[in-house]
Amino acid sequence: QVQLVESGGGLVQAGGSLRLSCAASGRSFSVHAMGWFRQAPGKEREFVAGIGWGGVKIDYADSVKGRFTISRDDAKNTVFLQMNSLKPEDTADYYCAGWTGPISRYASDYWGQGTQVTVSS
Repeated sequence: QVQLVESGGGLVQAGGSLRLSCAASGRSFSVHAMGWFRQAPGKEREFVAGIGWGGVKIDYADSVKGRFTISRDDAKNTVFLQMNSLKPEDTADYYCAGWTGPISRYASDYWGQGTQVTVSS
């Protein structure tokens, strides 16, 4: 089994920044790619960003390109999401995702418990 634990959410004003972290433990060697999804109240969960092993493959949702940066520390089985120029529409619960194969925008093999991000206007 794989456990994903997020940290770093919180409340920030529009235009501000936050950095999310997600650490994988357990059978983390089975996780090839890691990333983030988010779910706003009343909306479906949506893909935000993903990064493959070694950072060779990176994918972003169009809505966050140029504002969010995903990175990872393979030695620590940790993925980061640097979020800049935050907008109120970025408000959501952010979920860490882990894939045993390539990044998928539609599903994940493993999920974290979620961390809340609130952007005030």
